[in-house]
Amino acid sequence: MSIALAEHAAGPASVDVALNVLDPHSLLSAFGPVGVAVVLFAETGLLVGFFLPGDSLLFTAGVIAAAPATASLRLPLAGVLVAAAVGACAGAQVGYLIGARAGPRLLQDVSRPRLREGRDRARRYLGRYGFARAIVLARFIPVVRTVLNPLAGAVGVPARVFALWQVVGGLIWSLGVTLAGYWLGSSVHNVDHYLLPIVAAVVVVSLIPVALELIRGRSSIRRTAIPRPDTRACESSVQAEGRSDGD
Repeated sequence: MSIALAEHAAGPASVDVALNVLDPHSLLSAFGPVGVAVVLFAETGLLVGFFLPGDSLLFTAGVIAAAPATASLRLPLAGVLVAAAVGACAGAQVGYLIGARAGPRLLQDVSRPRLREGRDRARRYLGRYGFARAIVLARFIPVVRTVLNPLAGAVGVPARVFALWQVVGGLIWSLGVTLAGYWLGSSVHNVDHYLLPIVAAVVVVSLIPVALELIRGRSSIRRTAIPRPDTRACESSVQAEGRSDGD
């Protein structure tokens, strides 16, 4: 009895020491599907959650759900899918409500550079793609999916439009990435041995849209910075030279 109590008392302490909020495997080992819901809620609904590993967490959860019954860590696929959908959709809706209540001031005084960049990209997405496409596409871009939800509420995106498309985008993102991890875990033998490089590849792929957006932004800045030649002045100078040569 005393040994069981001692192990029970030592359990939470060992979890606290080993827990790393940036490590998907550590989060899933400590909290299971509940951790998936909480992390996605914080990442998509609260500005403070922009650093959390949403994509890699979903993918890792899918891989672990495909693990054999004898594995040291195995999650129920149905529980992971439900937790991912609830966390992603509820978080986005709360973020929208925060933006609608707090107004534009919420994102005007952002101090962190990554949040400022995410805010600016989110605004460009809303202007370029319209409400529906921007809300869905933002789900697949880190930081942007954190900032766009309160920004949509602050700029007055209609509540019904936002609710519809954030659910559509949230389900496609959360369920799609999780099922991709589950499929890979079911198809590749001993995939857990390659989990770290696979997660790193998922993170890199998720950052590709951000890199493309930065490249486009810089190219547009360069185009506007390069002075265009005054064609009228050139034509007049050519005509003047022609007249002088004729004389």
